[in-house]
Amino acid sequence: MATTTTVSGATAVVTGGRRGLGKAIVDELLARGATKVYATSRTPEASNDARIANVALDVTVESSVLALADAAADATIIVNNAGLLAGQSLSTSPIDDIEAAMETNFFGPLRVTRGFLPKFVATDAATIVNVASVLAWIPGSGAYGCSKAALWSATNSLRMELEPQNINVVGVYLGYTDTDMVSGLDVPKNDPADVARQIVDAIESGAPEVIADDVTRAARSSVFR
Repeated sequence: MATTTTVSGATAVVTGGRRGLGKAIVDELLARGATKVYATSRTPEASNDARIANVALDVTVESSVLALADAAADATIIVNNAGLLAGQSLSTSPIDDIEAAMETNFFGPLRVTRGFLPKFVATDAATIVNVASVLAWIPGSGAYGCSKAALWSATNSLRMELEPQNINVVGVYLGYTDTDMVSGLDVPKNDPADVARQIVDAIESGAPEVIADDVTRAARSSVFR
């Protein structure tokens, strides 16, 4: 039986929640009745909405993650959305850039997940959402794609590990979405609000994945024939 998490009345955490898709997810959670959302960034700003707590977080630093877990100890929804585009060539990019992409996009969500697991002990059900990418299945995007492929694999393994604790782990896979990260590209893009709606639908239904658009559905079907 799928683990579902009630959004109405819940406390949620959205990493990278100040802009782009993260902000759209924050807005959708609040529209569905979430009582409080912790929206993280490296440089937080005050919010005019009392339901939003803009807090500092560096997902690459253990102490920063644990401080957030303590501050948001009643959260039952965690959305790992923070990401970094770096290390675009595995053969020529500096190793530091490749490591930075892995630290933010793979180890970051894992670190946040592990930080919150002890807090979930007292809850009936919880959901962790990992925002990956269609590039998890398509080669050619350097360290970013590698980090998202690793996150895809980890998401599936964590789902199996945590299901007995009534914790669902949702993987989100999407193509170009209208955010700052791809603002310079003249290509068709998803509406962040539509992707956010699909994500919150999955939280409430207990779905294991969000395949957000036609490009991603086609890529997934070509990998899993």
